[in-house]
Amino acid sequence: MTDKAAVDLTGAAKTMLTTLYLKSLDAQFDEPVLGDTFARDAVSRLDFDWSDLKVTAKWAPIVTVRTALYDMWAREFLAAHPEATVIHIGCGLDARVFRLDPGPEVRWFDCDFPDVIALREQIYPTRPGYELIKTSATDPSWLEKIPTDKPVLFLAEGISMYLTQDEGTALLRRVVDRFDSGEIQIDFYNWLAIKTQKMHMLNRRSGSTLHWAVNDPADVLDEVPGLRSVADTTLFDAPTFDRVRGSFRTAGAVTRAMPAARKSLQYHRFAF
Repeated sequence: MTDKAAVDLTGAAKTMLTTLYLKSLDAQFDEPVLGDTFARDAVSRLDFDWSDLKVTAKWAPIVTVRTALYDMWAREFLAAHPEATVIHIGCGLDARVFRLDPGPEVRWFDCDFPDVIALREQIYPTRPGYELIKTSATDPSWLEKIPTDKPVLFLAEGISMYLTQDEGTALLRRVVDRFDSGEIQIDFYNWLAIKTQKMHMLNRRSGSTLHWAVNDPADVLDEVPGLRSVADTTLFDAPTFDRVRGSFRTAGAVTRAMPAARKSLQYHRFAF
C-alpha cells in the first residue's frame, strides 16, 4: 500500500514526468541551474518508477535553462505589473507559481488536461489567488473564464511544438484579441528540431508527435497582428545557460559553427 499519487499519463502529457524529474535532479546539484525544491518534493509524492524514464542528471540543462529563463522573464513582468493576471497554459507539474510566490494582487491560472490537473491537486497545495483550469490549449472556450481587467502574462513553456501551426497561431490570436495588454512568453522548436524529432529523448519517451516549427520571431509576428518582439534567445545563448557546468557547456561552444542546431530550441518574449 502507498499514499503516493498514482500516475497514468500518455502522449504529450507524459513528457511532464521527464521534465519534472530532471528539475528534481538539478535541485540536488551543488550548483543548480534552477534549484527547484518543489520539483524534488513532488517526485517523492508520486507513485512512479523513475528509472523507467532512463534519463540522468546530465540532461537536466535541456529543461532547467529554459525554465530558469522564463522564471526570470516572469519576475520582470510581475515587478512591472504587480496586479497582473498570469495564465500558465500546459503547466504540467511545473511549480512556477510556488517558486515565484507572486504578491496578493496577482491572479494565477494553471491550465492543462483534466488528468494533469487532477494529479497537480494531489501533490501541490492551493494558495490565495490561484486557480486550476482543466482544458486543452486548443479549446477556444476556456479563455472566456479569465477576467480581462488586468495586464496578462501568458506563459506557454514546452507546448507549442505539440500544436499544429494553425492551432498555435489561433491560440495566440485569441490571447491578443481578448486582453488589452500583456506579454506572451513562449518557446519554439525550429525546422531542424521538428525534422529530427525521433532523435529527441523527451519525444521518444512519450511517443508523441511534434508539428509546429518556428525559425524566427517574424514567423510569429506575421501571423499574429498586434504582437511585437521584446526578446528572443536560444538554449545556448540564454543568460541562464551561464549556470550550466560540464558537457553541456562544451556543446554550446560546438553549436556556434552550426546555426540551425544552435537555434533548434528558441525562447521568445512578445508584448502586445
